[in-house]
Amino acid sequence: MQTLIENVNVVNPFEEISTHQNVLIEDGVIKEITSGKIKADNVIDGEDNYLLSGFIDCHTHIFAKGFHKEENMANPLGLHFYNAVPHALQTVNAGVTTIRDCGSADLSFKLAQQRKLFTAPKIHLSITPLVMTGGHFDLLLPSGWDMEIIYPGFPKGRCDGVEEVLKKTREVRRAGADFIKVMASGGVLTTNTSPEFAQFNKKELKTIVNEAKATNMKVSAHCHSLKGMNNCIDAGFSSIEHGTFIDRKTSQKMAEKNVSLVATLLVHQFLAKNGFPAWDSYAAEKTAKLKEIVKVHKENVSVAYEEGVNILMGTDSGVIPHGHNLEELTHLTDIGMSADEAIAAGTVNAAEFLGFDNLGLVKENYAADLILVNSNPLDDVGVLSNNDNILKVIQDGFVVK
Repeated sequence: MQTLIENVNVVNPFEEISTHQNVLIEDGVIKEITSGKIKADNVIDGEDNYLLSGFIDCHTHIFAKGFHKEENMANPLGLHFYNAVPHALQTVNAGVTTIRDCGSADLSFKLAQQRKLFTAPKIHLSITPLVMTGGHFDLLLPSGWDMEIIYPGFPKGRCDGVEEVLKKTREVRRAGADFIKVMASGGVLTTNTSPEFAQFNKKELKTIVNEAKATNMKVSAHCHSLKGMNNCIDAGFSSIEHGTFIDRKTSQKMAEKNVSLVATLLVHQFLAKNGFPAWDSYAAEKTAKLKEIVKVHKENVSVAYEEGVNILMGTDSGVIPHGHNLEELTHLTDIGMSADEAIAAGTVNAAEFLGFDNLGLVKENYAADLILVNSNPLDDVGVLSNNDNILKVIQDGFVVK
């Protein structure tokens, strides 16, 4: 199947905009980009708008709707899956064509997307995060009730000691994971944990990395804690998620060892502004921890940027409502990134991190995952924050918005 997008201005980060271009797509791949005439049966008039690669959100939770434990208790299990359908549509409508899910989505979503059962971003899976007993995302409450959602084919994430983390890494891989996610510090959403404290010991972390690397899988750490970050960097992790308390010395070490940072600046700002539901029994505790994080996060990530850390776009959507994804780009420019750098963080650099060499640019022989925008985001990256400015979304050559 051929589709032609006529009269567009092609935007790739760090390149001059190519104006009045015609882009031919065939079998889901960009076949030709030219200012000359091309014939095709299916033609889309780009109307002199701006064509970019579809974005990659490197930290989402596509099944999640706030991680409210009360809802886990009250709702039928089926809602856990049905929620993913509107979440996926909201994500695509925001201009995101690929996501890296950092916990809760399972192999069924990936298969459903591949089979086009509903409109959804492509997905890079972690299945469920590895969490130590009493750590962040150990959802066993003081009452003794365990709020973790489990079902056949979806392993429980809790594990302790070298033997257990080794087995759990293998279980998560067996369940269909593309990478391993580890909760390496406390967090905001889990009771009785605090973000500044490291979780898992060095032997456990190294065991996880060694097992993952046996099949060329990367390992990612949820981590606010400075000590936790250093433990993970030393163990061989590929990325740190959040990185709230990062300092200059640790940033330098990350840059030297090529460890990426998915800063998720949006989530803390969004929660600080909008808060938690009044019925959330743990809202006061979460809010207190959040105030501490918001105060330092932006400043510390700015230091990481100054030291040359590879910062990727991620939002933690699922903790906050889906569909706000590209608001993260504005937060990235707030820490000092140029518009080119911010766009690259969510396109070509994110694609490279995930291991794709044909994704993230509007380029011949690249995947036809594209968005059409009504104004130039290099002049103001904030235009991408408004979903109404994203006129069309194309995935594998098909218009999905």
